[in-house]
Amino acid sequence: MDAAIEAQDLGISRGRIKANTVIPHMTFSVETGSVTGLLGPSGCGKTTLMRAIIGVQRYQNTLTVLGNPAGSRRNLGRIGYVTQQASIYPNLSVKANLDYFAALNPVKIKDQVDAIIDVLGLAAVAHRPAAQLSGGQRGRVSLGCALVGKPELLVLDEPTVGLDPVTRDDIWTYLRQLSDTEGTTLLVSSHVMDEALRCDAVLLMREGALLAHDTPAGLLRTAGTETLDDAFLALIKAQESEPHVTHTHHRTTCYCRSSERSTHCSACFAGAIIHVVVDVPHL
Repeated sequence: MDAAIEAQDLGISRGRIKANTVIPHMTFSVETGSVTGLLGPSGCGKTTLMRAIIGVQRYQNTLTVLGNPAGSRRNLGRIGYVTQQASIYPNLSVKANLDYFAALNPVKIKDQVDAIIDVLGLAAVAHRPAAQLSGGQRGRVSLGCALVGKPELLVLDEPTVGLDPVTRDDIWTYLRQLSDTEGTTLLVSSHVMDEALRCDAVLLMREGALLAHDTPAGLLRTAGTETLDDAFLALIKAQESEPHVTHTHHRTTCYCRSSERSTHCSACFAGAIIHVVVDVPHL
């Protein structure tokens, strides 16, 4: 299956100083028509990665989205994005917000606006100004504004935060329907590990690094755990037990615990140019 998103040695830094690196290097792909969960603790780089995918964050090396470089004008109108903070017009009603974003799309989808209002549980407040809504309701309106354009790729940054279990389940059911029946590709971030069970694949991040890319069942099998929370912790412990290797330009530096080059250190076995011994519990 073709990839809707493909990253090769992707690097992302904030500001003009490369020392402010958020993601040093990351390689992955997201299949077209799949639901992929982007999971990890707050501050691990999920939002920064999503911003690069939709084209508003500078990056290094290769990031291809819908067959074009991320940020290409050819992707305009093909990507829907929901931020953590609701991005809506507070003085407009719920329906007026969705009608406005629907009008920006050349395809007339008036009937879809009403359907989205219903599935998001907003029918009772459809004509109420967004400024008078609760935080959870505003978040649902923001999600609805991204859905009305029928984008090929939906990038959702923690869309279910603050929602009650019933509404969260309704939203996930609708997202699965978009993937299964319309072929929409979804990348959904969350720090709630159980939401990964609703996804076809999971990208598990920590501190700007990709810990794992697998199906939910594959993660549980690899970690030998019964819950995804435990799998995440097991993967962290496995990462911490490995030598820490950095790559700078054409030089590889291995920070391991051995004073001798040995086969148990993959970097030493590969012939690291610089071998530094550090006396710390873990890196």
